[in-house]
Parts: sequence; C-alpha cells; structure tokens
Amino acid sequence: MSLSKDEQEKIRKRINELAKKKKEAELTAEEEAERQDLHQQFLANFREGFRQQLESIKVVDKEGNDITSEKAKKAQRKNGLRKD
Repeated sequence: MSLSKDEQEKIRKRINELAKKKKEAELTAEEEAERQDLHQQFLANFREGFRQQLESIKVVDKEGNDITSEKAKKAQRKNGLRKD
C-alpha cells in the first residue's frame, strides 16, 4: 500500500488539521471516523517503509563477516537484494 510522497503529505496535513480542530472543539462523528482512517493509513505506510529499510540492512561484525539474521537474508533474497 505504498503511498506517494504527495499522498503522504496530504494525509499528514489532514491529520494535523483534525488534531487542531479536536483541541479547539469536539469533532463530528464523520470527522472522528476520517481521523481514525487516516491515522491507520499513515501507520500502515510508515510500517511498510520501516520494514523495507530494515530488510535492506546488512549487518557486519568487526572482522567484516556478514552476520545478518537468516530472517532478514530470506526477505532480502525474496526482494532481489541478495544473491546468495
């Protein structure tokens, strides 16, 4: 569910607008539902990006040996980031 930077910015901006309004007055049921939906979209996108970053990391010890976990190696192979 990768969102474009433009879509991410629109979601973030709308979340902030709703948060500001919530501080000043109570949100309507529709606005609260929208806020929750946007928040879930934001979190899902954040988690996806974070997972991609973690899966692309290669861990090396002081001697230069690859000590990346097998789980990470498997994900890297699946995504074409590793050939071994």
